[in-house]
This record gives sequence, C-alpha cells and structure tokens, in this order.
Amino acid sequence: MATSEIKHPLLPFVADDGAMEELAQQYGTPVYVYDGEQLLSNLTHLDNALSSAFSLYQICFALKANTNPHLLSLMKESLPTLGADCSSPGELYIADEVGIDRERRIYTGNYESTEELKLAIESAEHLNLDDITSYERLSRIAVPKQISFRLNPGFGSGSFPEVVTAGKEAKFGIPEEKIVNAYRLAQKDGVKSFGIQCMSGSGNLDSDYFVHLLTAILENARRLEKKLGFSFSFISLGGGYGVPYENDQEPLDLDDLFGKLGKTFHEFYNPANGPVPKFMIEPGKIIIADAGFLLTRVTGIKESYKNFVGLDAGMNTFLRPALYKTYHKIFKVGEPDAPEGLVADFTGGICENTDRLATDRSFPEVEEGDLVAVMDVGAYGFSMANQYNTRPKPAEVLIENGKSHLIRRRETMEDIFSHTDWNGSKNG
Repeated sequence: MATSEIKHPLLPFVADDGAMEELAQQYGTPVYVYDGEQLLSNLTHLDNALSSAFSLYQICFALKANTNPHLLSLMKESLPTLGADCSSPGELYIADEVGIDRERRIYTGNYESTEELKLAIESAEHLNLDDITSYERLSRIAVPKQISFRLNPGFGSGSFPEVVTAGKEAKFGIPEEKIVNAYRLAQKDGVKSFGIQCMSGSGNLDSDYFVHLLTAILENARRLEKKLGFSFSFISLGGGYGVPYENDQEPLDLDDLFGKLGKTFHEFYNPANGPVPKFMIEPGKIIIADAGFLLTRVTGIKESYKNFVGLDAGMNTFLRPALYKTYHKIFKVGEPDAPEGLVADFTGGICENTDRLATDRSFPEVEEGDLVAVMDVGAYGFSMANQYNTRPKPAEVLIENGKSHLIRRRETMEDIFSHTDWNGSKNG
C-alpha cells in the first residue's frame, strides 16, 4: 500500500520500529497501547461540535467501550462535565470510582434483575428502561423521580447486522405503539420528570441517517407530550457514531453532523418558545476507538491451502473480528508502507477455526518475531477480551507526553484461578 493511501492518526507510532520494540520488550506482547493525546483530541472535538449546536447538552461516554479507570480519569480531567452511559453494575461501580457525577449518568439495562435495578436507582440520576416490565419490577422497589424509556422506532442501522439495535429483529426498546403505556403507568405512579432515548445501531457514518433517527425520536416525543400532558426533561440520541475502520471510508464530520442535528432539534423545540429538553448522546468508539492499537508479535508463518500468519494475539485478546467479521487495519511495525508481497489470514493460538484477526489480507512479507499493530481497538478491544483456552488477558499501556506507563498489568495464571476453591496444591 502506498504511503499516500495509508490513513491513521497513530501511524507515526507504528512507523517507529525502535519505540515499538522497546514497548514490546518492556511490557510484553500482546499489549493494548493508547495515545492520550489522540483520546483527548477526539473528546475535545466532539464537545466543541456539540457546544456550537446546542446550549444544553450532555456527553455520556459509553463505558461498555472501555472501562480502564486511567483512561476515564484522563477524560474526566479534560472534560469535567463528562457523564457516563452505564449498562451494568460494574460500569456503575467504575463511574463511582473515577468520580463521574451521579446526575451525569444514564443507566440503560435490558432484562435486568431486581438486584440490578435496585443498584441502578441508587447510582444513576437517569434511569432508561428497555421495557414496561422493567418499570414494573423497578416500581416494586421504589418509584423514581425521573424515568425514561428506550424507544424502538421500528428501524435501525449499523455497520453490520449484529450491531443493529432497533427494528423488528432487535431485542432492545419499546415499539412506538406501546411506549405510551409505559409513560402512562409511570405518570400514574407519580413520576414527574421524563426522558426518552433511542439507540438504533453502531458504526454509522452517514450524517443524514442520524437526522432521520432524531426526527423519529422527536416526533414520538411530541406525540407523547401532547397525549400525556408533560414536557420531556431530556432527549437522548444514544450512540452509534462510527469511525472509518477501512481505508475507503471517510470519518464523520462532527461539526456538520451536530449542526444538522441542532437545526432539526430546534425545529421541534425552539428556545424562543420556552425551556427545551437537554440533548444527550452516549458515544463510545468516536471518542476512543482510533486512540488505541494492539501490539502483537508474529509467532509463526504457515503455508497450507492458504497462508497463515500466527500471532501471540487471538480472538481471546481481540474478539471483534471473530464475533462480527469486522475489518481492522493491520500494519507491519516499522514498515507500514512496505510492498505487499503476501496474502494471508492472521490468526492467534486459540483452538477454534474462527480465531482470525484478518482474512485474505494483503500484507508485506513478515518473519517470526516481527511486530504488527492492529488498529482502532480502543473501543471494544480490551473490554471484550477473555480468558478462553485459559489464556491470561493482556496488559494496557498509556502514552502521555512521549512517555509510556502501565495502566493495567498483564494477567497471570494465578489471577485466572485466584477465586477458585479446590483441594489440590503444588505440594500435593
């Protein structure tokens, strides 16, 4: 691939073979590496785009994308108003630990247990429920001051089918024709403040799609307000803001996107006519995906019916390609623009044929011991890592001001079994 065709903000790191080899020697491989400068640049760009279009807004970072407390603290320090989109008790816990204000948290679960709902009502200002039955379980615990429900508008969009989270096949949200009953029940119980949320899919790169989605949300909001006689306190467009994983994709123009969304929003809620709801979003990958890469070493090269490049990172380290068949750029460290003399599948050491980080990828010639970098793994990289085949999870490293430091140590075999209770011992 010619240098002019390579597009990635972290390319200077990958091109520096000396620095990458030093990282590999110091922290081992595979290792997740994050660039603090890129992370904060993404966050600032997003906040600036929103502030130009909305007077009242809230960014709630989708903690499911990445919960490393060092990275969350870095973002919170840069943007003190940062909120959190939580979808599990663990995400509520880490929001507490890094000091994200309770009133800036939205909790969106689905098929929650009573115990989970109890924790959610104690730990998040904005409870966003996926079904009327969730509210019924919640109301047996306590009736909240504010509630929102997740709308399923009957359509959704995502970069591939598995990440479409609205529409007739989605497990999420309440259909338009049923959602009024949920609000009516909450209103009858004495709830005074309401929000509405919709998350329709992940990885979208078409700004017009978000306008279409927001219009559907706002039409439903106005219908509900008119029918039930209340005004919404907040309206959330959710997440789903995509990043260009592939070279032929263009990034979202955030100024253009939120300019369009602001115009659409204020056509429904004009500040000249009185108070307007807060506009909320719950982004993940648009903030952190391209701020991280996975540094891994070639462990073997196999010529079979096709070529295989074996790595010390597999589907246990980075699950997205095996789970979703996603494409991620992979570069040869030190020579990202070297001629492509090889076509191969990149695989790890997991005992599964789905263990592929790339399939039929054109790539420069490599040898055992070479380093390669898998890009755009800051979101849903480490957070989906697992211990399958009894392999410890990798380390995480943050680069700040030209220096690296460990922000999560590599797991050990002892860590994997530290919570088991058994009768054996090394000494018999």
